[in-house]
Amino acid sequence: MVRRLRSFFLENIARWLVFGLLVGIVSGLGASAFYYLLQAGRHLCFHLLAGYAMPEAAGDHLFEWAGAALDFRAWIFFLLPAAGGLLCGWIVYRFAPETEGHGTDLMIDAFHNGKGRIPARVTLVKGLASLAILSTGGSAGRQGPIAQIGAGIGSAIGRLLNLSDRERRILLLAGCGGGLSAIFRAPLGGALTAIEILYKEDMETEALVPTVVSSITAYIVFTHFFGNAPIFFFPGYVFTDPRELVFYILLGLLCVPAGLFFIRIFHAVRERIFAPLKVPRYLKPALGGLVVGGIGLVYPQVYGDGWGWIQLAILGKLGIGLMIGIALAKIVATSFTISSGGSGGVFGPTLFIGGMIGGTVGFAAHHFFPQIVVQPEAFVVVGMASFFAGVASAPIGTMLMCSEMTQGYGLIAPLMLVSIIAILFTRKRSIYRKQVESKRDSPAHTADFTVNLFAETRVKDFYKPEKVTPVRKTTSYGQLKKIFSASHIECFPVYDENDTLIGAVNWDQARTIVFEEGLEDLIIAQDMMSPVQTVTPQDNFYDAFMKFLETNAEELLVVSPDDSNLVLGVLRHDDLIAAYSAELNRRKNSG
Repeated sequence: MVRRLRSFFLENIARWLVFGLLVGIVSGLGASAFYYLLQAGRHLCFHLLAGYAMPEAAGDHLFEWAGAALDFRAWIFFLLPAAGGLLCGWIVYRFAPETEGHGTDLMIDAFHNGKGRIPARVTLVKGLASLAILSTGGSAGRQGPIAQIGAGIGSAIGRLLNLSDRERRILLLAGCGGGLSAIFRAPLGGALTAIEILYKEDMETEALVPTVVSSITAYIVFTHFFGNAPIFFFPGYVFTDPRELVFYILLGLLCVPAGLFFIRIFHAVRERIFAPLKVPRYLKPALGGLVVGGIGLVYPQVYGDGWGWIQLAILGKLGIGLMIGIALAKIVATSFTISSGGSGGVFGPTLFIGGMIGGTVGFAAHHFFPQIVVQPEAFVVVGMASFFAGVASAPIGTMLMCSEMTQGYGLIAPLMLVSIIAILFTRKRSIYRKQVESKRDSPAHTADFTVNLFAETRVKDFYKPEKVTPVRKTTSYGQLKKIFSASHIECFPVYDENDTLIGAVNWDQARTIVFEEGLEDLIIAQDMMSPVQTVTPQDNFYDAFMKFLETNAEELLVVSPDDSNLVLGVLRHDDLIAAYSAELNRRKNSG
């Protein structure tokens, strides 16, 4: 038996390793293609058309920028987000309307409610629409598109392999993790974010092994083409002075109202501005792009994900006033880009906003307390993790992703602190509308919890022991009527001359002849009894439920597990259903 279990376990693990490897290869190639086309598109739109050299993160340098030699064209720079929005709107509403917005919600919904199915056209359309927005300066990021693209790849592989709904959901997460780990060069953070982003207070740990394998594989594929340098150059700041924790706590507390403000603005723009707007849906992303273009003429930092400006903040090259201004402008620009129907992610913009809040706190603290806050640039990285952890309810994956993207492992302590502070105060709200509280609230796990409830709930938990009148097999029907009328119980045990339980008499069986005259002395209990069906206090809900189905009775006899002839009471069908409902509600509402 042990050998069989070990063989099954090893075969199952090997199977998921193979699946994770396959999904990782394909999602890594998909992320590589998306990243290259994105960088090429940005180079074309800003360098060649607008004549604007957009700063880049150190690890994102793929194409050469001419810098001062460029001839800046303000009107093209202004119109780029609107043009990208128009192209995105046409692609989305012509081919796959469900791909509008940031994409992560669609992936989450496909897991919870869609049985892990994402149509292939959705994956393709999402990629093209996101390229249109991101290449032209729409204030959005890569996470949403690549999460949906990777998840679509995992879903497609699950369909090709004819896997079950449960297995397809797992591959969907493996693909999502592979895409995230590749494009952000964060294999561990990408994997944990994929299994964490589904819930506000839970994790999909069942998908951990294939998701980690997929993430590592996709990371290797991606870095083969683009190198393994982290996205941001980080000078190696470390946390050494415990007194700095006061300012990190202040940063975490500031990220709470800022995160709630961002969530409110983000959803309000969609619901109060664009939803009631009476124009064709494909024009709405273009109108959002016009707003972004207008903001960009004052604050060009709001274009794209803004990671080049994060890099400058990490290097201490941005002033406090500028960081405050562009953080507020980024909130508005991101809301108008994505809530208008533009295709892009919120991860990049939230890192930008959090980084600017962190930089503001760090440099302000350094100004007043230079002996305590010696490295204010470190607050930029901590702010990035804190803000996204709060608005997305994903502290662990975000903390690890920020550490991997900067190699800033010396900041783990403040990263953990501010992320927990942010999520404690914003846990009931999230930028992702499709997130659920925990596995108990996910339709994907309804069957799991039902099976667990059936298996774990015992008869002793919901039946009431009581005295049951025994009946001899020779007891007459006349005597039985007196027993029936004197008791609220409807099921009575029948014993033979050796005190052996041989059957049961139910009031339901006697009801058909209750008005017949002259039968009181002609019929005895043995004539009316049915084969005995009993349960013990240790039997589970499932066993009792199946016996009710088999007998179609309203009551079953409960007997001692040590003596099958000793009746302890009766189990009523109504009590069983009531107990099931109460236990289900208790588990759903338990902490």
